[in-house]
Amino acid sequence: MSAYTLQPYPDTTLLANKVAAITGGCTGIGRAIVKELIHHGAVVAVNHLNDKVSNSAFETLRSEIAAGLPASSSVDDVLISVPGDISVPETSTEFIATAVAKFGQLDIFVSNAGICDFHEFLTLPPSLYQKHRAVNMDGAYYSTQAAANQMKTQGKGGSIVGISSISALVGGAGQTHYTPTKAGVLSLMQSAACALGQYGIRCNSILPGTIRTQLNDEDLKDVTKKERTESRIALGRLGDPSDIAGPVVFLASDLARYVSGAQILVDGGAFVNFQ
Repeated sequence: MSAYTLQPYPDTTLLANKVAAITGGCTGIGRAIVKELIHHGAVVAVNHLNDKVSNSAFETLRSEIAAGLPASSSVDDVLISVPGDISVPETSTEFIATAVAKFGQLDIFVSNAGICDFHEFLTLPPSLYQKHRAVNMDGAYYSTQAAANQMKTQGKGGSIVGISSISALVGGAGQTHYTPTKAGVLSLMQSAACALGQYGIRCNSILPGTIRTQLNDEDLKDVTKKERTESRIALGRLGDPSDIAGPVVFLASDLARYVSGAQILVDGGAFVNFQ
C-alpha cells in the first residue's frame, strides 16, 4: 500500500480562482454565504427574484461588498446579479449560462432559494402548497441539474451544496407544506452525489437549525416561543446567517474534497438536545 501524500493547496485563500453561483443570494442565509464566498476568494453570480424588493436588496449587498474590496478592485469583477424566478426551468439554464459567460466557468453551486409561510395544516390552500413545492423543491432540482451539466461539460469536477433544513428531520405543525420540500432537497443531494460522482462532482447538504432571518422574524416575535426555542438549543442561542456560511465554504473548498452525499447539521446542538 502506497503512503498517503498530502497534496498542497494552490493558494492559502480557500476559494481562490473559483466561480460560484447561488440562488436566493440577496437576503438572510444566502446573503451571508455570498459575502463569505467572496471573502475566501471566489467570484459569485447571484440569482434572485426580479422585483423591486429583491433588486434593492441586491444593490445594498453590492454596495457592502464594494466597500470591503481594495481600492484597485471593482465589485463588478467579483459579483453579478441574474434575476429570475427559480421555479421556472428556463431560469436555471439562463442563470448558469450567464454566470459562465461572465466568469468563464462554474466550480461551486449553492441551491439556497426557499420560502416558508407558516400555515395550519387542515386549512392549507393548494396554492400555498404548490408555491412552496415550486420554489423550494422544483427550483432546487432545476438549478442543480443546470449546474451539474455545466460542471460535467467542463470536466473538472465541482461542488454542489443544497441548503436543506433541520425540518428535513423533524416535524412542524405549521410547516406541513415546507418540511417535505426540505426533506426533498436533502434526498436530492444524496441521489445527485450518486449520479454525479463519476464526474468528480460532490453534492452535500447543509441543514440549518433555527436561524434568525426574514423567514421567521414574525414567528419569533412571540417571546415565549423564542425563549422556548432557545432553551432547546445546546448552545443557548438562535443561529445567525453567518453561522451557515462557514460550513458552505468548507464544503465548497478542497478541504472537503472527499466529502460527498453528506448532511451537516448546523443547529447549535438543537437536534441532539430536544427536551
